[in-house]
Amino acid sequence: MASTTLMILGSVAFAFFWVLAVFPAIPLLPIGRTAGSLLGALLMVVFGVLTAEEAYKSIDLQILGLLFGTMVVVVYLERADTFKYLGKLLAWKTLGPKDLIFRISMLSGFSSALFTNDTACVALTEFVLKIARQQNLSPHPFLLALASSANIGSSATPIGNPQNLVIAFQSGISFTDFLLGILPAAVLGLVINTLLLLCMYWKSLSGSSNREVASTGEITYDVGLEDALVRGVADEEALPISEARRDNSKENWKKMIWKACVYLIVVGMLISYLMGMNMSWTAIAAALALVVLDFKEAGPCLDKVSYALLVFFCGMFITVEGFDQTGIPNKFWSLMKPYAQVDTASGVAVLAVVILVLSNLVSNVPTVLLLGTRIAASAGAISTAEEKKAWLILAWASTVAGNLTLLGSAANLIVCEQAHRCRSPHLQYNLSFWKHMVFGVPSTLIVTAIGLTLIRG
Repeated sequence: MASTTLMILGSVAFAFFWVLAVFPAIPLLPIGRTAGSLLGALLMVVFGVLTAEEAYKSIDLQILGLLFGTMVVVVYLERADTFKYLGKLLAWKTLGPKDLIFRISMLSGFSSALFTNDTACVALTEFVLKIARQQNLSPHPFLLALASSANIGSSATPIGNPQNLVIAFQSGISFTDFLLGILPAAVLGLVINTLLLLCMYWKSLSGSSNREVASTGEITYDVGLEDALVRGVADEEALPISEARRDNSKENWKKMIWKACVYLIVVGMLISYLMGMNMSWTAIAAALALVVLDFKEAGPCLDKVSYALLVFFCGMFITVEGFDQTGIPNKFWSLMKPYAQVDTASGVAVLAVVILVLSNLVSNVPTVLLLGTRIAASAGAISTAEEKKAWLILAWASTVAGNLTLLGSAANLIVCEQAHRCRSPHLQYNLSFWKHMVFGVPSTLIVTAIGLTLIRG
């Protein structure tokens, strides 16, 4: 246990980090999450809780490498219109609002497992708003479906969200074992979450107008009219138009081949994960392959990477390591350990409650960093299978915990902010804290409980 002075100073530094992570625009210090993370890290060193060398060593380069590589891959997937196609899939021959809720839930969960929950929410929020407005429906249940399903679906893979990345690297569980361990819970969780949405919002989902949802919001042109105009012009003008068409056709084929190559590289990346290759270097290799394939200056694409998120993680690693050195997390786990053993149903229940509460108090990634190795060590004393089960329970509970409140995960906040600040004023919608919580609390408790019964070591 650290000295009382260092314990107090470490707690103060962690408090700065926590307040600015949860309330980034607090009036007394509106510097945001990233700067708040760096402030917490700096205070840990200035207060002497960590030395400069210890601070640098606490930064996990493998996780940062995987985050960076994944973000670059997502940039190129966006350029290849992946998320545009997913948006069209939402509206394609929909059978009504209830069918739409199901589609949004499944598509959000699937895309989150592959591209992270935050990315799925950034890409799909505006599509969801448009489709809801086209059907003359309140966007509320559809936005809840998008955010909650993104969190649940992201639990299925190590690349689905940041806390899973931490768990995958700390535990050494392979991509395949992680997927097989949580996938049944994630799939059933998505189904249950969707059924809860339908039950709670059945009446509002039954008030749709009879308008059919447009498959795309793009303007289409009448090709027949264009052909008639071409036939009516002079012969000397027809040749340039024909050549322009050939040029356009050639460019379209080039673009289609480029998109196909992008998709092949991404599929290759996912297959490499399943084969057990190092996830960090695999993501970086895929990112570089896409840069080379593009055969252009990479600056504009690399500029779209969220470097602020990478800096936030650096600061968080240092701050959490400093708080860990105070001995407070160790003392807390010593109190909870006798009641949170994973080899009994009551122990699993207590452990899940602890994770749910802490994930909403201090956020899910710090919770995993602070308790992960302790929970695993406690379970490892029973058996290797129980240790693996403990890691998977931590991944499941800390991820689904994000659905409890609006502040529970970044994905929720992304959906909320994007809906509130949508570029088209008529699409804007305010998803409030309390409106979210009315659905979030029962969904989180039910989905977490049922999912825990399916997780095995």
